[in-house]
Amino acid sequence: MKTVILHYHLFKNAGTSLDAAFKENFSVEQGEWVTREFSAQPAKNREELKQWIIDNPQAKCFSSHTAIFPVPHIDGINIIPVIFYRHPIDRIASAYSFEKKQGGNGFASSLARNTTLAGYIETRLSLEHDRQCRNFHIHRLATLFSVNEGDEAVRAKRAIEVLPFVGLVEKYNDSLGRLEKLLESEGFKGIHLKPVEANVSRTVKKSIDEKLIEIKAQLGDEIYSMLEEANKVDLDVWERLNHGE
Repeated sequence: MKTVILHYHLFKNAGTSLDAAFKENFSVEQGEWVTREFSAQPAKNREELKQWIIDNPQAKCFSSHTAIFPVPHIDGINIIPVIFYRHPIDRIASAYSFEKKQGGNGFASSLARNTTLAGYIETRLSLEHDRQCRNFHIHRLATLFSVNEGDEAVRAKRAIEVLPFVGLVEKYNDSLGRLEKLLESEGFKGIHLKPVEANVSRTVKKSIDEKLIEIKAQLGDEIYSMLEEANKVDLDVWERLNHGE
């Protein structure tokens, strides 16, 4: 049985830093670490993801921003899913900062460059199907189970319980230590995941409480409360993860 890592790289959740650590253990040149993006159509996405893993027998670590659950079932291959979770409000502020700095004429970057954080949030919350500022993590985690197995919140909370690893950005070093132990136990002997800061769009030296105070000051009470309400389930799960529940 071959064992591989599948990194579900969520936007602005320390995924670039994690991939940098993976690439110190798995050769990009030899195709041991590979990355790809997939269709937005769920059934096609899942089929493409499965075939990608099959078509890259030399790969030991796969990484994608757009791969969706559930984890593919492939005969002869044991897949270890890896995903990180971040305080949802801090993640949104980081996404805004990143989009504001990057070039291009895409919707998100154009919006960020032409409005404040408050304007960015208000606009994205006004778009019914836009999940960037509304329970972003829950939306992705819930896909681990069929829609017949409960509402989005129920399925996402169940996903947190059954996934072998869910890291926390706010406890990044501790999470890397847990991940190392898991991967060692799964046959990746001698793996060393060194903390690397990559693609950091805002300071990481402040505590989460200090960051949230600054964000609230930028947004004002009304919009901040709106954002909390729109991320109620995400916040609940973050609290559970942060307190080790």
